[in-house]
Amino acid sequence: MIWRLSALLLVLAGPALTAECSDVRYEGNRFALCEVDLTTEDLRLFLNDTNGEKHGHFSSVDSDLRAEGKKLEFGMNAGMYHDDRAPVGLYLEGQTQEQRLITSDGPGNFGLLPNGVFCIGERRAHVVESRAFAKNTPNCSFASQSGPMLVIDGALHPRFLIDSTSKYIRNGVGVSADGRTATFVISRNSVTFHEFGSFFKDELKTPNALYFDGNISRLYAPEIGSSGAGWRMGPIVGTVISRE
Repeated sequence: MIWRLSALLLVLAGPALTAECSDVRYEGNRFALCEVDLTTEDLRLFLNDTNGEKHGHFSSVDSDLRAEGKKLEFGMNAGMYHDDRAPVGLYLEGQTQEQRLITSDGPGNFGLLPNGVFCIGERRAHVVESRAFAKNTPNCSFASQSGPMLVIDGALHPRFLIDSTSKYIRNGVGVSADGRTATFVISRNSVTFHEFGSFFKDELKTPNALYFDGNISRLYAPEIGSSGAGWRMGPIVGTVISRE
């Protein structure tokens, strides 16, 4: 059973922000989540600033958005990256593709197939297994490849072990069956892949969900007291609202 700790506080505090963020408990673990309605909200990916340098921090994204009269409402790291913070897999931002799609297996969590792609399209989002994405690519304005998949067509990744002892802070995204809602989650305590994936599958009931990263995972959500301070990041995902 899931217990929402801050949803009522958000309602009582005044007008709701576009992304709805809350702290929850599930099966003995704590998670923070932000739900984004793709039909009404401006969700984007960010990598490079106006000088061509990697943003690295949420504050850099927010600073660049000032030129549009906008600001970052919520943000999260959105995919694995190399030491220079360049994306490991496919990264698409508008007409700019930073890296190609990778469909071969390999070392680390990214290569723990099946991995997948988070795609932001017109009023919809998708989480698609990488090889399926290669065969039938959806129309994406933004895309970030990461891995492993957490949930694939309603089933947990086949290599997740219920008795695993590998626990980290982890973050990822799940998308509703109609593609209209994307739910971004970060664990507040260290969890296994099985525990993290099960939260998406059994509680959020997202048919497909994708792991973004672990240990370095960050969430910027001021309304629930999450500043997102910490390691410099590669790809960042977030919602954009008016600065006024």
